Amino acid sequence: MKQIPASELIINSDGSIFHLHLQPDDLLETDTVILVGDPSRVQMIARHFDKIDVEKANREFISKIGRIGNKRFMVLSTGIGIGNIDIAMTELDALVNIDFTSRCIKSEHRALQIVRMGTSGALHADIPLGSMVMSDISAGFDGLLNFYDGRNAVCMTELEEAFIEHTKWSALLPKPYFVPASKSLTELFADGVIHGITASAPGFYAPQGRVLRLALHDADFLRKIESFNYKGQRIMNFEMEGSAIAGLSLLLGHRAVTLCTIIANRHIKSMNTDYKPAVEKMIELCINNLILR
Repeated sequence: MKQIPASELIINSDGSIFHLHLQPDDLLETDTVILVGDPSRVQMIARHFDKIDVEKANREFISKIGRIGNKRFMVLSTGIGIGNIDIAMTELDALVNIDFTSRCIKSEHRALQIVRMGTSGALHADIPLGSMVMSDISAGFDGLLNFYDGRNAVCMTELEEAFIEHTKWSALLPKPYFVPASKSLTELFADGVIHGITASAPGFYAPQGRVLRLALHDADFLRKIESFNYKGQRIMNFEMEGSAIAGLSLLLGHRAVTLCTIIANRHIKSMNTDYKPAVEKMIELCINNLILR
């Protein structure tokens, strides 16, 4: 089998993966991973654990692995943005599907169950602050998946083409991609959440249609996003990580979904900066559903 060079699979002197500082044995019996952006949210989730077995930290990548009853969970913070998701997803997969001693891909594939819990801004007046949006489909405006072979095999190309036509998508921007979430995971959240398409942007300001001092390349950008409708499916909200999680999960053979608490409404221009109670509600819903699975 082909060995992966040291410059590609970077293993630290203690046997841990380069960025996450986790070792393969840390993830034994751990198939459910909860991803959050904010490192402080790791402790909000870990306080639900009956026992914590592993704690690691490097830069914005904070991880805790523990148990609730007989089930083992991992929670990992990624910081903000698509680039960090490329690192986190690739290194999580390497930890379970690459032999660090031989530097070869294992013959038996191991699939992870990955749930992202984030905060987000809604794009329609009928989506209230404090509600939760489940991303049945993730739309990536970041271009990350376009760098990987097999991109078209996991993308919803008809939806993609309809979106490009509707928005008259500029050739200056990365080509958008649309990826479905894991059906088995979205079915866990049939009640209590709003389902739809979530857009992931490569930035917080202009890529999400915000204007401070710099004008947008397309002044009509946000209206085009809001008005898009494909077979009854609307783009419900903006965030910054879900598309890469969904796309890389499909390419790597994992199951993933994104659930976001709405803390802003772009259409009616409202914002809730005291959103911790709503996030706590999302955490409880997510953990309860995952335990029952």
